[in-house]
Amino acid sequence: MFGYVTPYKMELKIKDYEMFKAYYCGLCISIKNNFSNLCRMTLNYDMTFLGILLDSLEYSKHKYVVTKCIAHPMKKRPKVIDNRALDYAGFCNVSLVYYKLLDDYNDDNSLSKKFISMYIKKFINKSKEDLSPILVNIEENIKKLSFLEKSGEIISIDELSDPFASLTAFIVSYYYKDENFYNELYNLGYNLGRWIYIIDAFDDLKEDMEKHKFNAINKAFNTENLSYEELIINQGNRIEFNLLMSANTTVEALDKLPINKNKDLLFNILQLGLMNKIETIKSRSDKKHE
Repeated sequence: MFGYVTPYKMELKIKDYEMFKAYYCGLCISIKNNFSNLCRMTLNYDMTFLGILLDSLEYSKHKYVVTKCIAHPMKKRPKVIDNRALDYAGFCNVSLVYYKLLDDYNDDNSLSKKFISMYIKKFINKSKEDLSPILVNIEENIKKLSFLEKSGEIISIDELSDPFASLTAFIVSYYYKDENFYNELYNLGYNLGRWIYIIDAFDDLKEDMEKHKFNAINKAFNTENLSYEELIINQGNRIEFNLLMSANTTVEALDKLPINKNKDLLFNILQLGLMNKIETIKSRSDKKHE
């Protein structure tokens, strides 16, 4: 359920794209330093956006280092380092993966996922800051989500997406819990989380239906047990409306925040990147039912 929040490169200035990559590499370094090399494999774009967003609400300047790394051994690349927002995003990144692995283990008894989750847990518990409220919130909402997804009742997309949206809102806003813009940040996080949950279901819809796996869109919108092709025809506009509504609300919330840097990059990601992702997945779904 990760990796959907990315810039729209076609409309991004070179300096902003390089800045995004510098944050991405910086998050990778932070995860390595605070957790382990293995945990770097959990790195994703959504948490890179979180780090950029939180850092952009501070006045401090970036601190860089230009080095090669194991992923790019042939060319030196700039990396944001010693960055508290990235350290926080790294903690959230690894914690989310831990609870997702644990939830998957409870569903399919995969010993490999259990082993990896146990490995990750020992690093989470050694965090420099007391971020236990994050862990409590993630665990509670993952359990709520699992309960709803296993329910035999008809549940609306709002109810289904609420646990992940609430989880994302808490993670995004907790960093600035004492600031006067907390509510705007929470609102941005909630709608972004709702968007991620629905776009992930939209992206996996055809495959999930073929394999008879749970899918939020299928559960909420397919009350008449339609085929994939029929569902897209009958409910496609409704799916797109929900995605556009959440995407637009994230931009509105971003516009109310006191952004001190990276403004063009942030608006590119939320204003253009989310829309482009909707169009890309919508185009794929149209081809699948031709």
